[in-house]
Amino acid sequence: MGYPDTFEGFMIHSEKNWSEFKKDKIKPKKFEDRDIDIKIEACGVCGSDVHTITGGWGEPSLPLCVGHEIIGKAVKVGDKVTTVKVGDRVGVGAQIWACLECKNCKSDNENYCPHQVDTYNAPYPDGTISQGGYANYVRAHEYFTFKIPDNIPSEMAAPMMCAGLTTWSPLVRAHTGPGKKVAILGIGGLGHFGLLWASALGAETYAISHTANKKEDALKLGAKEFICTQDKDWAKKWAFTFDFILNSADMTHEFNLSDYMSTLAVNGVFHNVGLPDKPLPQIMAQDFAPNGAAISGSHIGSRPEMVSMLKLASEKGIKPMIETLDVSEKGCKEAVERVKANEVRYRFALVNFDKAFPER
Repeated sequence: MGYPDTFEGFMIHSEKNWSEFKKDKIKPKKFEDRDIDIKIEACGVCGSDVHTITGGWGEPSLPLCVGHEIIGKAVKVGDKVTTVKVGDRVGVGAQIWACLECKNCKSDNENYCPHQVDTYNAPYPDGTISQGGYANYVRAHEYFTFKIPDNIPSEMAAPMMCAGLTTWSPLVRAHTGPGKKVAILGIGGLGHFGLLWASALGAETYAISHTANKKEDALKLGAKEFICTQDKDWAKKWAFTFDFILNSADMTHEFNLSDYMSTLAVNGVFHNVGLPDKPLPQIMAQDFAPNGAAISGSHIGSRPEMVSMLKLASEKGIKPMIETLDVSEKGCKEAVERVKANEVRYRFALVNFDKAFPER
């Protein structure tokens, strides 16, 4: 029994052996009127994949196929689907379902739907556990399926589905543009997108990192200046400077947050999109007072934001810095281990799915 009754994917079966992937069968949810089946051709590798399979964000439902930066061709569409037709190249990000009836969904905030279903490791209303994109097919609701512009290659589009949207959404909600000074903290998979978007939106863009050898890349990605937090008293020069800091780092629990807060302009915001396994460091209420600063966070983005992001990327020819690996037991293992060790610049895309999943 194969497609459409079952899919195949590279899955992990134990948190202890979190990088040991084995090809296994996947039983998808029941196909419904607004569903789309996608034959996958590329899938990004996200830090979320690693946090999930290692148990850093809690015990995962095993066996599990991760991957939520999915690009492929629509091969089947439900009777009520209006946005996609068979043959379209489409993408799916970190969310695959929502109720679309609550006040959040009806205000273009479906990414905050209390009933939302993540693309993997989450239960659908019928109890089926969602499975991700290290697989031959994925079944997605049309609202969370997006047509990909022709001039964006699949391996480039894949990381936009999560890392791209996760950084785009808070930047546009903060009205990033000309006249704003925006700092991107943490120049990795998320942060390098932050630099691309902030500069493309017209903001005066800065990169903040503890890794001095990322300066050249940061400037290529759109930063006006590179700020290294290893420098003594680095924050003093930048006091009261930034309207918005987008924190993309995965090690915030090791930060002296008061230093970063001091660089914000009056009523500036320190916004978190990096989600470490460990709690944020202790900070005094008094640290918010000198500049009336705030700390906030967000979760991916909405459909309108995804559409506008892809439009801008297409029009301006924006392309992330990526490495590709063949999807396979070996490729998946290498990808997640190198992401965990921060040994990728700056995003992996798994490719050559036809080779891994030949049609029978």
